[in-house]
Amino acid sequence: MMRRLRWAALCAVMLAAPLLAGDWRAALPSAQQQGSGDFTWWGFRLYTARLWTDGHRQDWARPFALELLYHRALTRDSLVQASLQEMRRLGDGGVTPEQLASWAQIMQTAFTDVRPGMRITGLYLPGAGCRFYVDGTLSAEVRDAAFAEAFFAIWLDPRARDPQLRLHLLGQAGDGGPRP
Repeated sequence: MMRRLRWAALCAVMLAAPLLAGDWRAALPSAQQQGSGDFTWWGFRLYTARLWTDGHRQDWARPFALELLYHRALTRDSLVQASLQEMRRLGDGGVTPEQLASWAQIMQTAFTDVRPGMRITGLYLPGAGCRFYVDGTLSAEVRDAAFAEAFFAIWLDPRARDPQLRLHLLGQAGDGGPRP
């Protein structure tokens, strides 16, 4: 009897491990890949991006996850600076210097230097903010809806720097990729 209880407890812990580790899938259990694509810079593939939704098309009123699998080593500072540059550009002057400073601090906490094979996943939570996971482990929870929208707009806004990547993420590239 005691042996069965220990076995049952061990199985329960093993099944709950992803939840305890803070895996983003626990917050979006019905996640399905909507689309994916590579981001390249000067011919170098920097990362593969995947957009995960709850089975519906990406919608700013519903949670979704954006996963970046890195193929090159990049510093945290370069990730933060590139993100800030795009948030500023897409903000059309409506982002204050104070917001940018606050957002830089958020990303400095949430991100890390990356090396090939690492993943950073952002979980968008409408009206609430977002969470960041580095290799499946929660690194930061951000309770700033404006930051979350500005950050994910880097990939999903119609004015995104890489419009083809955006179309691939949204499953609209016409290449037979995943479509809900």
